[in-house]
Amino acid sequence: MNRAVNNGASDQVWTGSWVAERLGVELVGDDELTGLLGLALRRNPKRAHLLVSNVLGKHVPQSPSVVYGAGFALGRRVRELLGDDEAGRAVVLGYAETATGLGHSVADGLALAPYLHSTRRPIPGIAPAGGFEESHSHATSHLLLPEDPALLAGDGPLVLVDDEFSTGNTVLNTVRDLHERYPRQRYVVVALVDMRSAANAGRLEEFAREIGARVDLVAAASGTVRLPEGVLEKGQALVARYEAESAAVGGSSSAGASGLVAQFPAPLRGDAGTASLEGDADAASLGTDGRTTHPGARGTARPAPTGPHPDDNRPHPHITRVDLHWPPGLPDGGRHGFTPTHRIRLERALPTMAARLAEALPEDARRVHILGFEELMYAPLRLARELEQIASDTEVRYSTTTRSPVLAVDDPGYAIRTRLVFPAHDDPADGPGERYAYNVAGAGFDAVIAVVDSTADTPELHAPDGLLARLAAHTPHVLLAVVPSYVPEPPLVPERPDMLPEPLRGPAFSSYAPEEVGWLLQDLSDVTLEAPTEEREEAIQSGGAHYAESLPVEYQPSEQYQELFHAALDTSAARIARAVGAVTELVLAERSPRPVLVSLARAGTPVGVLMRRWAEYRHGLDLPHYAVSIVRGRGIDVNALRWLAAHHDPADVVFVDGWTGKGAITRELADALREFEEAEGVSGFDPEIAVLADPGSCVRTYGTREDFLIPSACLNSTVSGLISRTVLRADLVGPNDYHGAKFYRELAGADVSVDFLDAVAARFPEVADAVDALAKELLSADRSPTWEGWAAVERISEEYGIHDVNLVKPGVGETTRVLLRRVPWKILARAGAGADLDHVRLLAEQRGVPVEEVAELPYTCVGLIHPKYTRGATGADGRAVTV
Repeated sequence: MNRAVNNGASDQVWTGSWVAERLGVELVGDDELTGLLGLALRRNPKRAHLLVSNVLGKHVPQSPSVVYGAGFALGRRVRELLGDDEAGRAVVLGYAETATGLGHSVADGLALAPYLHSTRRPIPGIAPAGGFEESHSHATSHLLLPEDPALLAGDGPLVLVDDEFSTGNTVLNTVRDLHERYPRQRYVVVALVDMRSAANAGRLEEFAREIGARVDLVAAASGTVRLPEGVLEKGQALVARYEAESAAVGGSSSAGASGLVAQFPAPLRGDAGTASLEGDADAASLGTDGRTTHPGARGTARPAPTGPHPDDNRPHPHITRVDLHWPPGLPDGGRHGFTPTHRIRLERALPTMAARLAEALPEDARRVHILGFEELMYAPLRLARELEQIASDTEVRYSTTTRSPVLAVDDPGYAIRTRLVFPAHDDPADGPGERYAYNVAGAGFDAVIAVVDSTADTPELHAPDGLLARLAAHTPHVLLAVVPSYVPEPPLVPERPDMLPEPLRGPAFSSYAPEEVGWLLQDLSDVTLEAPTEEREEAIQSGGAHYAESLPVEYQPSEQYQELFHAALDTSAARIARAVGAVTELVLAERSPRPVLVSLARAGTPVGVLMRRWAEYRHGLDLPHYAVSIVRGRGIDVNALRWLAAHHDPADVVFVDGWTGKGAITRELADALREFEEAEGVSGFDPEIAVLADPGSCVRTYGTREDFLIPSACLNSTVSGLISRTVLRADLVGPNDYHGAKFYRELAGADVSVDFLDAVAARFPEVADAVDALAKELLSADRSPTWEGWAAVERISEEYGIHDVNLVKPGVGETTRVLLRRVPWKILARAGAGADLDHVRLLAEQRGVPVEEVAELPYTCVGLIHPKYTRGATGADGRAVTV
């Protein structure tokens, strides 16, 4: 499929043919696909190809009417699907950065629905209503920051919009996260192209059954990408080769003085040093059903001249600033929500704002490009469309800058012809970096209007190597229009009490001695919170409840299991003592000479007590130690942080946990502390967790990275001071309360909490020399996290058809938790694992869970939670199904 469908005039080279011919990539599906999509190569180690949309307005300059019409028509189809009543109760959610404008256009097509898009720009004082990760990311990449917290809390349909739907991981992870917080009965997924493979085709229906909701898919076209074996390696080699050739002819990673990166394997040059694309396409037209009826939407990018531009060395290019007179208080987009009322205000203001742009353009400008900015896609798109309508003698094109690094190849069969490179200019939260504008250089535009928000109108934008200077090297006229960045007023928060309660201590709360740990929790011992494991699992996976809203029934170990615990403790006490000593020495050497230990309850609490004991044994220090609650998806207890900040220097606080699995809590803590600092203005808390064992390679402060049996993971409260796991439920925990937990006084006869501590601490003298050597070795080593655990979990999730990393629990400790508290599906055990897995095998046998030996497992074992759990997935005796 190397040529697009005939547009009625002449055949055109398909802008995916260059990649298809060299990598063997095939685009198979609807006839419209080659008109909608081209191909390029990513500068990315995880995926070789990039589907380049010709109607999205991101990488390919396109008629703004085509871009807006594509999304608007999809919105009309969604409204027809839902009907006016449901459409009036719907909320539209778009994805940053690529689909922010598309999602907004879909919302316009619905006409009745408010719009929100995810963002990578945190706003101080605005608490996220949610956040989720893209499957390839180790950090939270999307935040949901609605001005009205109730925006996502309704029960109407949620319409999720992305440019393409391929594996579906990002969309399904979003739905899963939001369904857990705000359950609803219907979801609609909208995409320009449905590119699911045969293997992924049934996942949407399976997912809908899993959460008990209806999930529809609306797309303008469908097909799939066939990738030959070894395509990733071939793609990487091709990228490396062409970038090396670019550098050899004068390009560089920083794009040189002009900011242009272009490869020239088969240049097409026009007269007088300018070039035009062969068979320049008319804009595609979209039918009322949102499907492309004219395949010619290929964009207008022209390859740039190879010689120096007369303005290349101009130190301060002239920039014409245009005051749009943007309506006061009107949001610049959907970052914090955009309502139908906002839409009406914008529609009224657009003609005047577009007229101001037209007046500022030079009289001889016949080809004008409006360039949006990353997430700011919708406002520039609407301005461009309005300008296109009022300036009938001017050809208007639209695209935006982007974070995505893509190889540029100057060939008509390749979708990304040229690339401008410039530094980020909006002080991004993830730090400085390169940004890109594709297919703008060399396109022969008489003028370019850059549209940014006021947050991005910075010195970096105007710098000699900034975006405006890069544009000025390739067009005679550069104009700048700045849209005011909309920042909601922080919500009114009820006044907090001046004094927070003092920490709970034993023996009134926990079986630990009062000096061992103070619990920054509230006592919920008199509240019935326990539910059968199977009922909890069904509620959690269906989105009907969060795991922290209830407690599992405490596992009562058999005599055989208790014998295993004591045998494991005898075997591993010295090993644990050595790791405790090593991690404590790292903390004292690198973090603070008098640290405040703050354990993440409850797995971190025994480790925190042991670290405190080591500091006293080895250095005569009496360190303060507290336990606080952190909940996946909900964050850390902010009232506990407030208490700590009021009583200690946050810079001295060291958060402590037992072990890492895939690193979910590591990321949760970092996000929560950043949000706390922004909301409270309290800085200094270090998100780096100190752990006994780091098999997931998620932190740099650890005692060991081996995945071995830590006996405190074998039991529940009876090895953790008789304290339950923490509880966060709105009817029990108010905005000024600590998270809750229960003290199981009735289990005192089975309590081994102090026995565990004493057995490990008794080995301190014999491991002291080994700790000194190990600490010295660690202090001089490169301990940078590699996130190997997260990568392994992603791989296992896909290999076993689970498609949810939250249901994959790596490591001995996490596997034990699965067997004690969740509904396990199967256990993966590393071939040859010995006594470290004796208790796991016993628990698996008791619950009827298969144990599968795996040769190349990076952990000693991995527990898989039942991925499609309902109470029908287990027998009457609660034993898991073997499938």
